[in-house]
This record gives sequence, structure tokens and C-alpha cells, in this order.
Amino acid sequence: MQAAGGAPLSGAGPARPGNRARRIALLVVVATVIYALDQVSKFLVVKFLEHEEPLTVVPGALVLTVIRNAGAAFSIGTGMTIVFTVIALTVVVAIVRTARQLRSLPWAITLGLLLGGAVGNLTDRIFRSPAPFQGHVVDFIQAFPVTRFPVFNVADSAIVCGGVLAVFLAWRGYQIDGTRQTEEETSGSGAEQAAEPAGHESRAEARGEVPEQTLEQTREQTREQAGDRSRERADG
Repeated sequence: MQAAGGAPLSGAGPARPGNRARRIALLVVVATVIYALDQVSKFLVVKFLEHEEPLTVVPGALVLTVIRNAGAAFSIGTGMTIVFTVIALTVVVAIVRTARQLRSLPWAITLGLLLGGAVGNLTDRIFRSPAPFQGHVVDFIQAFPVTRFPVFNVADSAIVCGGVLAVFLAWRGYQIDGTRQTEEETSGSGAEQAAEPAGHESRAEARGEVPEQTLEQTREQTREQAGDRSRERADG
């Protein structure tokens, strides 16, 4: 089977509705787990740690400190809450639409991570203070405080992991519909096409087929030989 651009795809076969349904179910499960972990963790840290001193879990490596983030993941773009809310809504809609073609296990996990993370932070933006659709996201995980790495949450982690997986899958040629495109297949197809003319000539020779130009040269040589013999008889 070939892609629309002519590049061959391996593993392509008839679409099976049951396979697609299982992949979508996996996407929903992954997204639900991420969403639940994100919301439960935010509820607990707001209830027990907000307005308290940071809690050191692993000295020098992991600290829990609650902040309210008006920007994107890792406190980027503070002050653009409405913009990021719209972007998050767009991402959710795009993932849902893409799921209609989903037949790949790795992509089901990837999209589940992205969807769960996006919906987790979107919930904060819609329902948390200071206002609907302008809510500040709860961040509480601080890794390696000495590096001043931005504080983040479970949803942020899922989005980053999903993004890294998406780049890796695209690089390796894995398609959302369950097929895979590889460089070896593309180069192999080109080699087969280049070798095709030579193959045609070999098969023609095997069948005794001779090009028209060669036949004409053979006839001319035969006429010359016949003329030489006629002159020899006349001289004799």
C-alpha cells in the first residue's frame, strides 16, 4: 500500500473497526487516569499545602510548593490566560477529531497523555479563581530547586511526555492509522524502479526478442556478405 504522496507504508491492511475501538478505549483510559491524578493531586495540595511552607520530599531534588499560574505550562506566558484557554480548547478538539483515524497503540498512549494533560489544566482555567475561563492553574512540583526550574503539575508532565512521544513516533515513521513509513522502504522502491529497465532487457533477451536496430544491422551484414560471394564467383 502507498501513501497519498507515493511513499510506501508497511503494515497497512484492511481497517478493522474492533481494533480502532480498542485504541480509542486505551486513549480514553490513559486520558482519564492522567486527569484523575492531576485533579486529585491539585485538590490535596491546595487543601493541605497552600499558604504553608514548602514541603521537602527529597532534599535538593523534589519540593512541593503551591503557586497559582496564570500562564502556560511551567509558568510561561503569564498574563495570557484567555489565549491559553482557547489554545487548550483547540488542542482538545483536535485530539478528539484525530482519534477517528486512530489504530496505533503508541499513538493511543501519546494522544491520551496529551488529552488528559490538556483537559486537566483546562479545568483549572475554566473553574478556578479569579474568574471563569481566566482561572489560574495550580502548580506544585518543584524539581531540583537549585536550578530554579519552573514549578509544574501532573498535567504539565503528561503534556511534555506526550509531546516527546509524538516527535519520536513521527521521526520513526509511525502513523496514527497503524501503518509505518521507513527510509529503507522508500530507497528500496527507488532501487527497484531503477533496476526495472535492465530487467526488461534481460527478459527480452531470454525470450529471444532483439531490438529493431540490431535486426537492421544484421540484415545489412547479410547483404554485404552475399555481395562479396557474388563478386568472388564473377572473378572466378
